[in-house]
Amino acid sequence: MYRYETGNADVYHLIKPFARANRREQTPSERILWEQLRKLPYRFRRQHPIGEYIADFVCLSKKLVIEVDGEYHNTQEQQIADAQRTEAMNRIGFKVIRFHNDAVDNHTLEVVEEIKEIINAENQTL
Repeated sequence: MYRYETGNADVYHLIKPFARANRREQTPSERILWEQLRKLPYRFRRQHPIGEYIADFVCLSKKLVIEVDGEYHNTQEQQIADAQRTEAMNRIGFKVIRFHNDAVDNHTLEVVEEIKEIINAENQTL
C-alpha cells in the first residue's frame, strides 16, 4: 500500500495538490523533524494522503503516522477534529502519535528516541 493507495479514492484528487503544497511549505518544526526522520533506517513520507486526511509524516511499512501540532491544536474545536482524524486513521490501521512544535523544536533528540521506541515496540509485537 503506497502512494495513492492509502488515500480515499473519492477525494484523493482534491487533497493531492494540498499535500504537494504542504511539502513545499513545511513549518520550521516539520523541517527539523523531517531532517531527523530521514536519518532513520525506515522510509518516511511527508504530507502523505491517508483516507481523507494528509498526515504530516508516515512510515507506511510500520503503519505509523506522526503529527506535529502547532498552537492552533490547543483549541477545543481543533482537539475534537484531531481526535476524529486520529480515529479515522486508526480504523484504517495506522497508529498516530502527536508532538507539539515546542517538543520538536526544543527536545528533538528525545522526540526521535520516542519514535524509535514506538517502532521497536511494534517490531517486537509482530
